[in-house]
Amino acid sequence: MSNLISKIFVIAVFTFSMLSCNSGTEDKPPTGSDTISKPATPIQVPLKEKVLTKAEQDALTPDMVIQSLKDGNKRYVNNDLTQRDHSALVRDAALGQYPKAVILSCLDSRVTVEDVFDKGIGDLFVGRVAGNFVNVDLLGSMEFGCKVSGAKLILVLGHESCGAIKSAIDNVKLGNITAMLSKIQPAVAKSQDFKGEKSSKNGEYVNYVGKNNVMLTIENIKKNSSILKEMADKGEIKIIGAYYSLKTGEVIFL
Repeated sequence: MSNLISKIFVIAVFTFSMLSCNSGTEDKPPTGSDTISKPATPIQVPLKEKVLTKAEQDALTPDMVIQSLKDGNKRYVNNDLTQRDHSALVRDAALGQYPKAVILSCLDSRVTVEDVFDKGIGDLFVGRVAGNFVNVDLLGSMEFGCKVSGAKLILVLGHESCGAIKSAIDNVKLGNITAMLSKIQPAVAKSQDFKGEKSSKNGEYVNYVGKNNVMLTIENIKKNSSILKEMADKGEIKIIGAYYSLKTGEVIFL
């Protein structure tokens, strides 16, 4: 009888010990290398921004468009670009276009015009040529953009350290580049009042010529397009200039 009691006691102790061990393993909270904490990744849903309608374009004023460009550039500088559902915008814009503005920009690959102003598909007409000067083809494009398609603003956008401006200063001769640079030479001539070294190696002088080139381009637009000048005189559009900083991304309106 005593042997039976002893065996029962041993079995009970053994069972209790096993249960205690299992319970400790299962209930022990994970620590250290037992688990890897992963930060939650926010899900970013692209916005489906509306393509501008004709009624919305008609309601715009040139000053409203200028403010829109300034606000967009501020977002660009702050790395806060609008998220867009580009596929949806492509489909929506296929039915027609009613842009806010015509931008004449330099060819420079570092000046990504739509991004610079945080604008999407259907928002801007963009014409590009090295040195952002105007010729008959660009004038015709501007007349189409404003008189035919209803844009409210023409913005001539120059930028610092422009290679075309430097080449014009250095009077470079090379193929068709020679004829192209002749369109910028008037800005070089206009900049002879600069106080300092008149050299393509002097950044301040290059920027001085570049800004004069923007202003001369505006004069040439009004001089050579009676359509655009009349629209500007009536307040239907504005023709203005701006200058882009390659270092900061900021656009300074001249």
